[in-house]
Amino acid sequence: MGVLKGKTALVTGGSRGIGRAVAQRLARDGALVAVHYGRNEAAAKETVAAIGAEGGRAFALGAVLGVPGDARALWAAYAEHPLHTDGVDILVNNAGAATFAGIEDTDEEAYDRVHALNAKAPFFVIKHGLARLRDGGRIVNVTGTPEIALPAILATITAKGAVNALTRSLAAELAPRGITVNSVGPGVTDTELSAGWLADPAARAHAASRSVFGRVGTAEEVADVVAFLASPDARWVTGQHLDATGGLRLSLL
Repeated sequence: MGVLKGKTALVTGGSRGIGRAVAQRLARDGALVAVHYGRNEAAAKETVAAIGAEGGRAFALGAVLGVPGDARALWAAYAEHPLHTDGVDILVNNAGAATFAGIEDTDEEAYDRVHALNAKAPFFVIKHGLARLRDGGRIVNVTGTPEIALPAILATITAKGAVNALTRSLAAELAPRGITVNSVGPGVTDTELSAGWLADPAARAHAASRSVFGRVGTAEEVADVVAFLASPDARWVTGQHLDATGGLRLSLL
């Protein structure tokens, strides 16, 4: 469609799963996409190649998140890449991981590790990127749906909830610059990270039953929601959390 022609986007965790789908969709919409990866350079290069095969433009960007100095390292790597632009129009904080443990099995080390990646990293990626983010830009945080009780990933969902709170307050702070800040909460999504347990027919059937559509979502469906928030059409939407779970909460009523 070309609605993002002339724009530059940075997608953290953009080499696989939802992040890869977001990177490809933004590139199809015309953006130059910086595809961030933590450790899997090969996957990032595959994503860049796939974007190029579709006629888009992208480059891979490596920096481990969830460690001290991670956000500064990310932006330093961006600035050093020959294809970077002086400004960024779209920042998608997608990188994250779930730790499966209830409160009794979560020690302080595990809690800190989960929050470092899922909550602290997005905060400081935004902080250290604000000077580069252009006025009228977009920040989209891929988080979760904390309104639903998920005791099996308690520390993770707590961290995701922190980013939802950050989204709302930051939207008010950055409004004078015309920057919108929103979050997207995926539900059960069919990606390579969930492929193992979704391969079990019983597990897939259970996951599908949680959506009112009776199926598991795709990474592309979540990416479409992110792409809307990154587009000019979303200029009047800020401080919002968009549920992209396929009606998960409806099925629990």
